[in-house]
Amino acid sequence: MLTNAFVIGETAGGHFNSGDILFQLVMFLILMALLKKFAWGPLMGIMQQREDHIAGEISAAEKSRTEANNILEEQKQLLKEARQEAQTMIENSKKQGSEQREEIIATARLEAERLKESAKREIETQKEQAVTALREQVASLSVLIASKVIEKELSADDQQKLINDYIHEVGEER
Repeated sequence: MLTNAFVIGETAGGHFNSGDILFQLVMFLILMALLKKFAWGPLMGIMQQREDHIAGEISAAEKSRTEANNILEEQKQLLKEARQEAQTMIENSKKQGSEQREEIIATARLEAERLKESAKREIETQKEQAVTALREQVASLSVLIASKVIEKELSADDQQKLINDYIHEVGEER
């Protein structure tokens, strides 16, 4: 049974052919050289290009992420500045409104004071006119009373009655 089994160094015909082995070895080496030159080299070149492309994409993505973070920080800073500016504008508006309110109040007080002084002058003028009119009436009453007294000599009761009558007459004329 060993004769049908594998025997080292013998072929199926029973002879060891070193030329075939050498030929196959040379062919294998030529095939390897051809594969290395025409298949392995371009394949490795493509793989290297792919690796370079992926590395470039990773680098570009990292650069984009860095730029995006920078832009985000810049936008945050701009937003912060805008909020501060808005707060400043609000404070300025409040201050300006307060100043305008004070100015309006001061103007209203001055106007009220002017109107008050004008009313006082008007009242004083009216008062002077009333006093003048009253003096004229008293003078005319005095002349009238004097003329009546001269016409007749009166007792104290008659004189009181006469004064009351004249006062009553003057009151009715008004």
